[in-house]
Amino acid sequence: MLTRPGILFLLGTLLAAQGPWPRPDLDAGRYLKVLADADARIRSRPDDALALAARSQALSALVRLPEAMTAARRAVELDPGSPEALLARALASAGLAVQKRNLGSISGVTGAMDDLRAAVKADPNFAPAWMTLGVAYETLPGFILGGSTKKALACAETLKNLNPAQGWVLQGTVLSMAGRWPEAQGAFGTALALAPRDPDAVYAYLDALGSRETRKALGDAEQKRRQAQEARRLLPAVKGNARAVCAICDALLDAGQAEEAWATAEAALPGADAPSLLRLQLGKLSARSGTHREQGLASLDRVLKEPLEGGTGGYAAAHWRRGQILQAMGKLAEARADAQRALAWDPGHTGASRLLKDLK
Repeated sequence: MLTRPGILFLLGTLLAAQGPWPRPDLDAGRYLKVLADADARIRSRPDDALALAARSQALSALVRLPEAMTAARRAVELDPGSPEALLARALASAGLAVQKRNLGSISGVTGAMDDLRAAVKADPNFAPAWMTLGVAYETLPGFILGGSTKKALACAETLKNLNPAQGWVLQGTVLSMAGRWPEAQGAFGTALALAPRDPDAVYAYLDALGSRETRKALGDAEQKRRQAQEARRLLPAVKGNARAVCAICDALLDAGQAEEAWATAEAALPGADAPSLLRLQLGKLSARSGTHREQGLASLDRVLKEPLEGGTGGYAAAHWRRGQILQAMGKLAEARADAQRALAWDPGHTGASRLLKDLK
């Protein structure tokens, strides 16, 4: 599951497609398509602020953050009041701050918050910024950056007026992060009743169900029981959506059902909308469970040779998982090389850093 302090969580928009280009493709997670379309528009008109903002948001999701920041800054320069440009700069700033993982990153997060507030002020109906701002308010410390559960829930109420299902998703996410699981469960239940096939609602719900905060509320055994039960219940409606299937596989794995998680990912692969995500998921399942190592390596090798859709940790995650599998197989030199490649992609990657330290 996603780590709760990670502001990279903000890079997942969790919103249904709406509005003109590039919003439907961004909200559906079609980041490679957005990047290709944006690049084509920029070639014909280099000062297209919307295309630069779209390019930046896609690059942030692909964890290509320095490039994302360059495009975002240019987009804001060209159109200072554009909500898409401001959101792009906020996402790039937050991502770079997380990669730094030190006190010096506070300024980057502060800038991201300022941009998010400016985006919703420029367009009060800009749903993606309300979603991101709500999660940010709950994630960030109030005594430094002005975050609070009250402010986060206010964002959820605003979002309900724009997109009811996603407003309830945000409310459930915020409440679960605040350790208020019974209330969060009710909010997610409402979201899924409104949009039972929404893969992003499924993803957010299972992520919250698997969190440490929820474990405190339910206890370990009951949490695992519910994770397996809910993963199986939700799968039929979203089995073609790679992002949702990855969340279902994570829930099954955390519930102690590693073989079922592997079989689920394999079965979904032929009809998936983003096969690269499921191949990376197979590598993750292999690394975490210690099973299917050769198949896991083969999946990761293919990931590293082909375009990888965003929202997954990018190529750094693929090298890290490959290194974990190789370490377990006793191939330490190869594992060390993959850990170093992961750090070349993301110098602040804690998993790869830990792996490299273990291999010295």
